[in-house]
Amino acid sequence: MAAEGVVAVDRARSLRPHVVLMAVRMPRLKGIEATRRLLAEAADPPKVVVITTFENDGYVTAALSAGASGFVLKRLPVRRIAEAVRVVAAGEAVLFPAALGRMVAPRPLGSAEALPRAALTGREEEVLRLMATGLSNPEIADSLTVSLETIKTHVGNVLTKLGAQNRTHAVVIAYESGLVVPGFAG
Repeated sequence: MAAEGVVAVDRARSLRPHVVLMAVRMPRLKGIEATRRLLAEAADPPKVVVITTFENDGYVTAALSAGASGFVLKRLPVRRIAEAVRVVAAGEAVLFPAALGRMVAPRPLGSAEALPRAALTGREEEVLRLMATGLSNPEIADSLTVSLETIKTHVGNVLTKLGAQNRTHAVVIAYESGLVVPGFAG
């Protein structure tokens, strides 16, 4: 446990945990910047779940952009927070439901030009759209009738081409660019 961001980054470097539960507000170095540093500087970075008492969309977006794999509220029951850590440890992402609902709510979308010049293939765009519906890799493989390894390759290519830290970040990019629109059901 660390009470400030600098200590959190130092401890995570030395202890090398698989998942870090990072508070947003900490002295000396805020949790989102600590997340950014930890993920950028570590050779084999841990997954990060950001936790806060504040239901603030700006924090959610900043945390995901920094590379966090999850964002939860401190007021959740302990079992739900523990489940969020397990989900992230398994390679998935997690957001508290209200944040996810607001992120996909209708709002003015950026132009398709905002999508980084990623040159996604048609299949990669299809995989990204299915990721945005919340499907796991096995579910996408079943949906497209291809192997799980093929989907893992496509997901890896999407993340690389978009410069995304994780699946959640890729989905945020897809929504912000207009590639995926609210209400898309696959």
